[in-house]
Amino acid sequence: MATVPHGVRSGEQFPVLVNNQQLMVTCPPGVRPGMQVRIMVPTSRRGTSLSTPQEMDPSSSSSGSENARVNSHMRSPFGNQMFEVNVPQGVRSGQAFALIANGQRVMVTCPANARPGQKIRFQLPIKLSSDEIQSIKLNYQKDGWVRCLSTDLTFHWIRSEGEVDGQLKDSRDLTWAFERIAFVRELRSSATVSSKSKVDHSLQLVPAKEASLSTVVPAINNGTSLAQELSRYAAMPFQHKEAWFRQQIAKIQVPWEDGHIKINVRRENLLQDSMEATESITQGDMRKIFRFEFISEPGVDAGGVAREWFQLVSALLFNPDFALWSYSSINQMCMQINPSSGVANDEHLRYFHFTGRLLGKALFDRQIVAGHLVRPLYKHILGWPVTVADLEQLDADTYANLCKLKDLEDVEVCCLDFTVTEDHWGTAQTIELKSDGANCMVTNRNVDEYIQLQMRYRLLERVKEQIKALLVGFYDVIPEALLSVFDFQELELLLCGLPEIDIEDWKRNTEYTGDYERKGASNKVVKWFWEVVVDEFDEEHKARLLQFVTGTSGVKYRVLAEIAKLRLLTKRLIGPSSRLLRSSRQ
Repeated sequence: MATVPHGVRSGEQFPVLVNNQQLMVTCPPGVRPGMQVRIMVPTSRRGTSLSTPQEMDPSSSSSGSENARVNSHMRSPFGNQMFEVNVPQGVRSGQAFALIANGQRVMVTCPANARPGQKIRFQLPIKLSSDEIQSIKLNYQKDGWVRCLSTDLTFHWIRSEGEVDGQLKDSRDLTWAFERIAFVRELRSSATVSSKSKVDHSLQLVPAKEASLSTVVPAINNGTSLAQELSRYAAMPFQHKEAWFRQQIAKIQVPWEDGHIKINVRRENLLQDSMEATESITQGDMRKIFRFEFISEPGVDAGGVAREWFQLVSALLFNPDFALWSYSSINQMCMQINPSSGVANDEHLRYFHFTGRLLGKALFDRQIVAGHLVRPLYKHILGWPVTVADLEQLDADTYANLCKLKDLEDVEVCCLDFTVTEDHWGTAQTIELKSDGANCMVTNRNVDEYIQLQMRYRLLERVKEQIKALLVGFYDVIPEALLSVFDFQELELLLCGLPEIDIEDWKRNTEYTGDYERKGASNKVVKWFWEVVVDEFDEEHKARLLQFVTGTSGVKYRVLAEIAKLRLLTKRLIGPSSRLLRSSRQ
């Protein structure tokens, strides 16, 4: 049995892995995403394309897995390589394990009835050079998490602790550690019972190791997997990634002659008019070319009016006075979702859906918006793991308290229970983190559960409906799989542009501590640092450095002096053997 992936229509093909064989299955007529189809597997050791519709049978069960010995370099008809591997000691049937195959990090699920030491086979569609593999490791090892390709042609996250004898060491079996907790948002869609055309969406946080991302974009390459291209371009420099991304966007953009959209708005009622106009557009039409016009103002939109519209509307949306967004707890350059947005605006979810469409359309059309988001929101858009460190941008006090809590010998002295107290416009509201949380005290035995529940609540649950609306709106325009080549810092640069950084202002507002406190800017190491920044860094590298120091590249609307003193060089010099989280705020 195979489940038809989201976005696949009747007559389109999608890849499945059956008995360790990759098969291309054509979706039968009348079958919708989420339904199951029955696969009749040919009696062959090599993957075979199934070009004819298969009988749909929702009640049938899948067959057992095959563990045949094959040549480790045999190619399937689809250009994939087939490999053999011995099941590692301690791995049970159905359990996934990580390894390096032909220079690729992959996740392999142990087939049914396979035992440790037994050979099993699997296929890979890609072969990357060692340089590309190293680049992927660097790109995806922020926070210690690595994205790798599984044999089902989906991306998965694993936590990397290094490589031992060619096999990727996976820390999922290590003792629980504060810094290793990570979750990935999981957005699912399904057709409603009452209306086949209406789609319901659900959103939750799942452990990072359980998250997956499809590599199929139905509108590109006839719905075949883009795993090879996604893996290759994820390893490339930012400019190459963007160029490839633009090529893919061009493939799904609706030509002008096939229809276009005209947006007419009043300048005095700009935000309301823009929201109503954009929300009235169908999902399919969001990829058409937009032309903008301010009512009663002469002019032809040759690009300038569109740029003005994106700047003005985004500035209004992210204005804290509109009550949809509020400032980050540590950086007023960045905006986070206001948990009380629904109190201030009955239509707040429509506005968040509109915000998602606005951001997606800006990325689609190479426009720039006037608001920077907090890091966790960029991670949610990309499907990246969120960690304890991300809490700091949302609630610095809670983050600091949790950091202290994990180091206490006896947490019971804090007299904490499994609740949080929220201030909704002057009214205190107690929210339980779990069932009967008010009567459950935090102890040394359950403090890890308490920290994880705090993470789930702060990073998603308190603003889940708003985030869900934003994500759905964003993906109305941009296919999620195409975003997997970028990291969260690159996404910010794409949406907000490269800032004009005043290095002299940066120098004046930098505080030096530790070994550099006495001489400060006169220290020769500090001088060398600034010489490298000024003489050798291009605008992209300067923006990335600013992101590392302040958490955002957004400095063009305010000066650095408005940010808390920047600690460029810290008291603790972190060596290669240190297990501390990488941070500019140590």
